[in-house]
Amino acid sequence: MSTPSHRPAPKPVSAEEEQITAVAATLMLAYGLHPADITRIPEGTATDNYAVVDQEGRRHFAKVYRTREHLHPERTSVELSEYCADGGVATARATRTREHELIQAHGPLPMSLWSYVPHTASAEGGLAGARWAAAGTAMGRLHNRLASHPAAAPRREPGAAVCDMAASRDRFERLIHAYQHKSRLGEFETWALQASRERQAILEDVERALASLPQLTVQVLHGDMAGPNVLFNDNEVAAIVDFRPPASGYLAWEIARLGCDPKSVLDNSAESWLTGYTDLTLAYRDANPSASPDDLVSSLRVGCAAMLCSAFPLSVPVERPHIVDAAMEAYGRVRHEAALILLDRLPTMEEALRDALR
Repeated sequence: MSTPSHRPAPKPVSAEEEQITAVAATLMLAYGLHPADITRIPEGTATDNYAVVDQEGRRHFAKVYRTREHLHPERTSVELSEYCADGGVATARATRTREHELIQAHGPLPMSLWSYVPHTASAEGGLAGARWAAAGTAMGRLHNRLASHPAAAPRREPGAAVCDMAASRDRFERLIHAYQHKSRLGEFETWALQASRERQAILEDVERALASLPQLTVQVLHGDMAGPNVLFNDNEVAAIVDFRPPASGYLAWEIARLGCDPKSVLDNSAESWLTGYTDLTLAYRDANPSASPDDLVSSLRVGCAAMLCSAFPLSVPVERPHIVDAAMEAYGRVRHEAALILLDRLPTMEEALRDALR
């Protein structure tokens, strides 16, 4: 009698392999694109991201949304990016589906597909050299275009309102209370409690600094003008990516969000960093001539105050402990130190920037 053969059990399919198979099917059905290779790349805040190479060797970037609940604001974010691209701003272009939609929302995977921006590095971790001026030029063109966005016309509002001081006081009071009532504090939590107390103690100084601000421009902005969302090809900005839905905010804050990157502040001497920041604002003014000098000079004060009034990431161990890692802890320390340096040297820096912009 023959012995029955034993076939090896099929290898289980991982969740990532299943996702890649679903991505491939969606690309073919919704976009008519036949992928030759799909590679998972670092995820975004609300997306799983993939680098795609089609059978003709063209490269693409796919964003798979983890939930369908917020596809409308995601679509308006893509529309804002397209609006800027139509105005000559350096952005990645979205690829429309066969149904001419910016987001594939009806199949098994909600997805958007983008042109791939090659040979790039983000501005995360700091600006240097010629990249200061390049960032200023790109941001100036962006804000110049967004000033005509139909969602809202630019207007002037009191600069002091850029931070809600009452909310900041309440936030730090609750955070300190939460840390004090934890049974045990780790090294970073101990530091975060100390830093929170330090922030709470200087909020009056921050409020006085804001009180002297003039009327500032409020208009539609990118919404997340941070280093990871500005992509460089050598010393030129290749693309500004990851727009938020169109919403108005202080123009000075978005300038400072990129220019006052904490690592940039700490990795240079104060004089060297201010030279770079001045290069950024001068290039910004050339690209956006309608910008008010008040917005440019006040951006230092606005950026410093916004960092000091924000409890992030000091609050992360209390509110979202699952995302605490070494990088988050290091960023918290750097951000706190950079904000204190800016506050200490603010009058001198503002005077130098004002003189350069005359």
